[in-house]
Amino acid sequence: MVKEQRTKWWGCDRALFKYSQNSGNSGRSGFIKNACLLLHNQTTSMGIFERDTDIYRDRDALREDYQPEELVGRDEELRAYQTALQPVINAEQPNNIFLYGKTGVGKTAATRYLLSHLKEDVKQYEDIDFNLVFLNCDGLISSYQIATRLVNELRDDSNQISTTGYPRSSVYEMLWEELDELGGTVLVVLDEVDHVQDDSILYQLPRARANGNLSSTKIGIIGISNDFSFRDDLSPKVKSSLCEQEIHFPAYDADDLQKILTQRATVAFYDDVLDDAVIPLCAAYGAKDAGDARQSIDLLMKTGDIARDDNSEIVTEEHVERGRRNLERGRIEEGINGLTQHGHLVLYALLTLDLEQETPVRSRDIRPRYSLFAERAGRDPLVPRRMRDHLSELAMLGLISVTERNEGRRGGTYREYDMDMSPELILSALDDVLNDVGVHESVKQHLISDTESEETTALTDFS
Repeated sequence: MVKEQRTKWWGCDRALFKYSQNSGNSGRSGFIKNACLLLHNQTTSMGIFERDTDIYRDRDALREDYQPEELVGRDEELRAYQTALQPVINAEQPNNIFLYGKTGVGKTAATRYLLSHLKEDVKQYEDIDFNLVFLNCDGLISSYQIATRLVNELRDDSNQISTTGYPRSSVYEMLWEELDELGGTVLVVLDEVDHVQDDSILYQLPRARANGNLSSTKIGIIGISNDFSFRDDLSPKVKSSLCEQEIHFPAYDADDLQKILTQRATVAFYDDVLDDAVIPLCAAYGAKDAGDARQSIDLLMKTGDIARDDNSEIVTEEHVERGRRNLERGRIEEGINGLTQHGHLVLYALLTLDLEQETPVRSRDIRPRYSLFAERAGRDPLVPRRMRDHLSELAMLGLISVTERNEGRRGGTYREYDMDMSPELILSALDDVLNDVGVHESVKQHLISDTESEETTALTDFS
């Protein structure tokens, strides 16, 4: 309403000003001109941008880089993590720690929280020289790339090395020199370590002191993984060193997510702005989305943004529903667009099985459908292990869900997969696969199409 009034006054201002210029400065026209000049100056000084003050008190409290004063919903994991870090305070050789759990369950947040306290607490001990190196491995697929990045993290900007052109042994030698020159106790955090496709660096770093590569520096490694299968794929010698202390972060439940959202909302929003149902609804959707706190917080921020764009004084359930549709569509499109064609084919195969009520399903039961789709698309099917890698990637992206099953010695341990997203949203991002493979009978009713006569491909046509 305020913006509409301002627009009308600005139009009136211009019209009156033009009239007064044509009428001279005497009498009534002079008064009108002076009034218009005053109104024009007041309006212009207000500018076209104004600060929003109705919804958010501090929107940055909902951003990913915000560090709350305390972490809620992770008491047990924090106690185990603090115990694993205790040797640092004792001036002892640090433990090598491996954290694993799905995206958004607090692994990185807990790491930053505890290490920030550790950096402060070691200052009271004169015999501890503590240094921390934090490296996100997203985009780094080899031990060589990680080693060069670590060398450059430890060097001045004027003494950086190229990321290519050196023998790996030479890069390792540079890394040992930099670490020994640093001295004291060094913790190296490798976040999203599951991106690394060879485990040389994961063997070399934890054993650097034992192997005689470091003489004065006590080094500890903290590996953080979103992929449950990454640990299982490590070689025994790497697993025994890197996974010296393991901490599993389970998915948050709805109660935990409500506590997290309430903590953030208290800082981010003004009092009495959120309808009572907003936080429980955001938490319920987050619990459904694999217990992901990040997604719940993102949904709360998108909800507030929509309410602000609507010039609403209250954030309501309707804003939550609109925010969820908006985020889900964008997340699915971004995730699927980043997959290879085989990733698309695996996803399409699981989707058709889900729509035929065949899920949850094991990878061996997905493979026949995937192989048929791959052949129809003119591609050679991947070997079973590579197909399972794509299933792990889909689970990490939150597009599908995975459940660990253990039936003892007779049945063994295995994983079952299920769809975790709306078929309509998935299909809207699989146009190329539908063109290459054909429209499976099971997905016909879920396609968003203006035509009723769209040709479909029945299951028998894939034989």
